[in-house]
Amino acid sequence: MTGPLPRDIERGLADIVGPTHVITDPDRLVVYESDGLTSYRVRPRAVVLPGSTKEVVEAVRLLHSSDIEIVPRGAGTGLSGGALPTPDGVVLGTARMSQILEIDPENRLARVQPGVVNGHLTVAASRYGLYYAPDPSSQSTCTLGGNIAENSGGPHCLKYGVTTRYVTGLKVVLAGGDLVELGGAGRATEYDLDLVGLFVGSEGCFGIATEIEVRLLPVAEGVRTLLGIFDTMEAAGHAVTAIIGSGLMPAAVEIIDAATIQAVEASVYAGGYPIDAGAALVIEFDGTEAGLDAEADQAEACCHKAGAREVRRATELSERAALWNGRKKAFGAMGRIAPDLLVQDATVPRTRLPEVLAGITEIGERYDLRVANVFHAGDGNLHPNILFDRNDREELMRVEEASKMIMALCVEVGGTITGEHGVGVDKRDYMSLVNGENEVAAMAGVKRVFDPQALFNPGKVLPEMKAEHS
Repeated sequence: MTGPLPRDIERGLADIVGPTHVITDPDRLVVYESDGLTSYRVRPRAVVLPGSTKEVVEAVRLLHSSDIEIVPRGAGTGLSGGALPTPDGVVLGTARMSQILEIDPENRLARVQPGVVNGHLTVAASRYGLYYAPDPSSQSTCTLGGNIAENSGGPHCLKYGVTTRYVTGLKVVLAGGDLVELGGAGRATEYDLDLVGLFVGSEGCFGIATEIEVRLLPVAEGVRTLLGIFDTMEAAGHAVTAIIGSGLMPAAVEIIDAATIQAVEASVYAGGYPIDAGAALVIEFDGTEAGLDAEADQAEACCHKAGAREVRRATELSERAALWNGRKKAFGAMGRIAPDLLVQDATVPRTRLPEVLAGITEIGERYDLRVANVFHAGDGNLHPNILFDRNDREELMRVEEASKMIMALCVEVGGTITGEHGVGVDKRDYMSLVNGENEVAAMAGVKRVFDPQALFNPGKVLPEMKAEHS
């Protein structure tokens, strides 16, 4: 770390947001050393927590006028090091900006601040028979600002798509403190540049969203949730291919492997999965009641044909919640196995799932690492979880090598390096696997348009803009 902030900058920030919302105490800064990817840690010079768009504008203006880097941060649940501080920078957190500003049921829109927790928006919209579709597994804690930054997905993105499909407008603070409005209901025309689409997924490298307008959907009339139990991951993978290949369109198809099942069932998140299973498949259909049972019957038949030893159906809301709790709380349960977790996020063609999963298992064995798999099987979005102890330097080196091998394997079969977690720091050096020099140069050019001095989240995404972290 370069050193503490100059006293005049610290006082200026305190004048803007209040002294209690400027953090410089080293012990408190430890909390902000990493996001959910704990293998990278950098202590920031300071953390500032604005409570309004006006405060964000003034804080950005003050910091950038002194060429101080800013790392935007939401809830810190990201898994790619996207909110990793820089040694010279200040973290700007949006947690205090947590108001749902408006719900417009007639137009099925909501306007929120970036610190609104994903799941809280659906709770608020439910009184109108509406909900917010993107549902990351961390939706009980992750915030809309972070979801915008990473273009987050979730189990139900198979049918409903990822965040970018639902964002219709943004209020954004750019480099130097300029405030702009992108899109918004009634503002866009067919001739407008899709600046909203460009901003979503920009990983904090273009600016900070301070207001977000999103589309809401009507709550489905009916839901059917199934749990298929298999002896092997390969059989579960074949079931996924059979279900999608049969013409069905589930809302979600999720795989949980044996190691994950055992961790979840030993935790407070237990969902009633058999602990001797080799894999479990959570399948969900939603829509109008007519036809849902037939779709569930067809999916069950696909599971049995692929070798399922049992297929359960949730008949009560509590049973459905328990099945999903077992899936969505899996990452939290991993803490029972190891102190650190590296969650990879590659996407491969569904038909290649069985061989890729076998390859990941072989890589884990080769490097003597424990790998647990829980992922969005319906769209081939893999989440191999490498379990380790970052205090063991030799093991950490093996984790890094295994990660490279997993990425290379996924790209080799026609996949890509990220499906929903973003590139951040962790996958920055893998960009060359999927993008050529001209493509990376074009991305860097877009970055310069929004942030010519690279003062927003430097060192993320683009290899040639890499900053050294220790």
